[in-house]
Amino acid sequence: MSAPMPAPTAAPTEAAPPAEAGSEGAPGQEQGVLRAHAEDAFAAELAALAAQDDRPRPARWRLSPWAVATYLLGGTLPDGTVITPKYVGPRRIVEVAVTTLATDRALLLLGVPGTAKTWVSEHLAAAVSGDSTLLVQGTAGTPEEAIRYGWNYAQLLAHGPSRDALVPSPVMRAMSDGMTARVEELTRIPADVQDTLITILSEKTLPIPELGQEVQAVRGFNLIATANDRDRGVNDLSSALRRRFNTVVLPLPESPDAEVEIVSRRVDQIGRSLDLPAAPEGMDEIRRVVTVFRELRDGVTTDGRTKVKSPSGTLSTAEAISVVTNGLALAAHFGDGVLRPADVAAGILGAVVRDPAADRVVWQEYLEAVVRERDGWKDFYRACREVSA
Repeated sequence: MSAPMPAPTAAPTEAAPPAEAGSEGAPGQEQGVLRAHAEDAFAAELAALAAQDDRPRPARWRLSPWAVATYLLGGTLPDGTVITPKYVGPRRIVEVAVTTLATDRALLLLGVPGTAKTWVSEHLAAAVSGDSTLLVQGTAGTPEEAIRYGWNYAQLLAHGPSRDALVPSPVMRAMSDGMTARVEELTRIPADVQDTLITILSEKTLPIPELGQEVQAVRGFNLIATANDRDRGVNDLSSALRRRFNTVVLPLPESPDAEVEIVSRRVDQIGRSLDLPAAPEGMDEIRRVVTVFRELRDGVTTDGRTKVKSPSGTLSTAEAISVVTNGLALAAHFGDGVLRPADVAAGILGAVVRDPAADRVVWQEYLEAVVRERDGWKDFYRACREVSA
């Protein structure tokens, strides 16, 4: 065995979701596609990792667990190929998630909105199976058929129940092919539909009683689910289902610098796909947006001297990415292309003031007590006051 790939330098925290688009500079993205799948957008990186990956690979995995972690965290390969970080966060979190997929336990990525659960889920599936599209999107209306299987009713009426009339779900296809399936927003799915997964995850079997048959999962199959318990309208997982998962909690970014890095990196990727100005032109405004979100989220200013009230929203990293991206669009189409306070002020107001009565009071108090008194923030204060009037 040749020398192992060097471990990438672990960065302090996430990337989000939450707003996830392929970058123009990412090899493999089709011309004109607004958002390529991870396996297409980063095809060159995945191919480079596969070519130099000499570590053991679980059955039907495209990469070894080490290479999957390198793909997510970033690093430099022995031949000089640079792997860009997809997730900026504690290395151990990624290692535990990847290791879980190499066992017979399913993976549950848990966290508040905006902690990159969907983003990490997609990139894990792309690196492990080369296909991130075997996806069930959870909603309050997700039926059992979306997880098990459905029927082609024309075939069913013409010829009766048969395998030809059966329409496999993404989960069934993953079981048959030894791939990684994804279930997004698991806690939004009705509880009785959630429990459809119990037999699949415990017995690795999907019964088809109409045909007296079953589908048995082949080696390589596993499932990644994402969930948060902070939003309204969620359905708690039953203890029986929760036991079938190994839960990995994705935290919010630990430091302002880490969050600024995440926001600037994602905004740059999204901006290039939309032909928007480069994010470095507005780094001061990105740092201001992140500072405002963190202080309102934490209930205290960065220096720890002033307590502030928190609004009803989550003010996640994903929302910060959205505010900055919208600001760049304003700067590009109605300004001089440089991100300025007036370009982000309206977006911040919309993110903070979700409850027009209570949140507006919180925002006004924060503006007067913190923003107005902060050195170098006068232009930002004036822009926020103007849109808040």
